Amino acid sequence: MRRRRADRRRILPDPKFKSTLIAKFINVMMKSGKRSTAERIFYEALDITTQKVETPNAVKIVEKALANTRPLLMLKSRRVGGATYQIPVEVTEDKGILIAMRWLREFARSRKGRGMQERLAEELREAFQGTGPSVKKRDEVHRMAEANRAFSHYRW
Repeated sequence: MRRRRADRRRILPDPKFKSTLIAKFINVMMKSGKRSTAERIFYEALDITTQKVETPNAVKIVEKALANTRPLLMLKSRRVGGATYQIPVEVTEDKGILIAMRWLREFARSRKGRGMQERLAEELREAFQGTGPSVKKRDEVHRMAEANRAFSHYRW
């Protein structure tokens, strides 16, 4: 018999914008439990982004950047009779937002030069405008899911 499903942890809103979405993003950004460093980097990146983008509301910028980056479909591997198929599966909203945050973080980290604040700000700005590597990654994942639509009957 399986154990019961774990309860979801409530994430407290961030101190500056009172947004749980930004608090989650800061948690994703954090390395080795250094919350204050992650908060400083994220808030500075938001300040830079709000100066470059016409929208003064930082929370709206983050929401739109995540909406533009969030995947709706993903591929899952499934073994059927010795063969492995990539099956397209719909992604829940929470999972999609988490994946979008990870993509934004990883593409910001992989950028060359400058500080992390400027790299993250640039990544957020490009995602907000619907361009940039994280949005391309989402489009690529959707294309792959569309190409493997023939295997969707193997879904479990």
